[in-house]
Amino acid sequence: MKTINVKRTSSKGVVMGKAYVVTRPDLSADHSMIPESAVEAEVSRYEAAIEAAKADLAVLAESNAIFGAHLELVQDPTLYDGVIEKIRDEKKNAELALEETVDMFAAIFAGMDDEYMRERGADMKDVGKRLMCKLKGVEDNALGNIHEKVIVVAKDLAPSDTAVMNLDYVMGFITQEGGVTSHVSIMARNLGLPALVGVEGILDEVSTGDYIAMDAKKGTIIVDPDEETKAEYTVKMEAFIQREKELAEIALLPAETKDGKTVELFANVGNIEDIKNALPHHVDGIGLFRTEFLYMENDHFPTEEEQFAVYKEAAELLEGREVIIRTLDIGGDKELSYFDFGQEDNPFLGYRAIRICLDREDVFKTQLRALLRASAYGNIRIMYPMIISLEELDRANELLETCKSELRAEGKAFNEDIVVGMMIETPASVVLAEELAKKVGFFSIGTNDLTQYTLAVDRGNKKIANMYNSFHPAVLRNIKRTIDAGHAAGIKVGMCGEFASDPRALKILLGFGLDEFSMSAGAVSEVKAELRSSNYAEAKELADKVAKCAYIRDIEALLNE
Repeated sequence: MKTINVKRTSSKGVVMGKAYVVTRPDLSADHSMIPESAVEAEVSRYEAAIEAAKADLAVLAESNAIFGAHLELVQDPTLYDGVIEKIRDEKKNAELALEETVDMFAAIFAGMDDEYMRERGADMKDVGKRLMCKLKGVEDNALGNIHEKVIVVAKDLAPSDTAVMNLDYVMGFITQEGGVTSHVSIMARNLGLPALVGVEGILDEVSTGDYIAMDAKKGTIIVDPDEETKAEYTVKMEAFIQREKELAEIALLPAETKDGKTVELFANVGNIEDIKNALPHHVDGIGLFRTEFLYMENDHFPTEEEQFAVYKEAAELLEGREVIIRTLDIGGDKELSYFDFGQEDNPFLGYRAIRICLDREDVFKTQLRALLRASAYGNIRIMYPMIISLEELDRANELLETCKSELRAEGKAFNEDIVVGMMIETPASVVLAEELAKKVGFFSIGTNDLTQYTLAVDRGNKKIANMYNSFHPAVLRNIKRTIDAGHAAGIKVGMCGEFASDPRALKILLGFGLDEFSMSAGAVSEVKAELRSSNYAEAKELADKVAKCAYIRDIEALLNE
């Protein structure tokens, strides 16, 4: 019996069964160069691979939206041009040109600070794998051969992998790579299947047919468990199933404390598919719609019509519930293949988010017009990111009013009373919160950046990663000050950073008076259960004590009581 402890859990659950280790064909590229005479033949070979992949994806897209997105990627001119340039200009064979181009795009996503954004590179790698199979004339159908109940163990799992496997036979997932926002993680949470990701060396420890037990919440994998351990895990499985039944019932109830305090539980999303996945969790609304994916997954700034179609669908899906859509938050760690941001020593302190929008008013107005038009179809709210001054907020609202005037003149419908809010994610916005609150309809606290900027800690820097702590007194005081300022002005204050779903933070944030918690949809039921077992009066008492603490250790002590 061997026990493996994992730091990164992905989807809760307890399961036992046989392992099915996914094996892959060799898709590595030959690094030899080609002569000039072979260039056009390689171009033709790559173009034939595209056509073959398109044919497959067109059929698959009829039954699964994932493949519709992949069909668009296969046809993406940016990907095509990148590969062809390497074949023609650098004399690289088609496989090597494809491998290098896909790796380049995937690296752009991987270098991003936002984990959700980093994992979006999985789709690009998935498309690259499909094209590589076509170039090499091989099939990768290992996941189509599952015919009994198993726990799938793999290096990683792409969207197309999980779309073709028979989920009736899958009890859980373990991957050697990936993060908690990877496709397999999201899918596992939506299906209620346990999953552990980023389990280093798991492929060296487990073989197909090995009997394993896993507790995804605790992050434990036991290979070849003894009878005593099997009995222990049987009890755990029964307890987990009972807890899931309770959570399913709780999901239908209001987000209300034992003494009657109600809050809203919203979901963070990045696209329409995320919204569809969030709705079964009985969310009260969408607290953060990241629009940057519309830009990042394109080879041009998306047009007004392209954006309008997405925002309209989002509004209609929510059927009157709030959809808070953040305007373009690009720059920092989020790049566009078709726009030159210029070299910056400190991109997180540089040309990004609202700064780009106010500089490129044509791009900003295109988005604002699309948002306004979509507001005629549901409860859309507009949210500006990275505001640090009243001047910025005033200018953004002036451009919004200009767009309203244009749409009126064109006879196009929109919600005249659309609510506009802003992110609180810098110390500057906290200091000015009292004044800013008088000019907006709501605040949303982005704790990821607020923590980073308040503490001057780059959370991507491993040497100081232990200093990144949202329970730091300065961060908590900034959160409280923001909530107090918002309430003094009569506006709602929400939170869309990861801190909103931290169970240890819930009572503090509740006691501070946070009105809306926005998080991954899969976390909503657990947070609601914790909330409904809480007492608002006690949370206020705890929050008051926390607000007076000057040491992190004192806050930790209060939380541990």
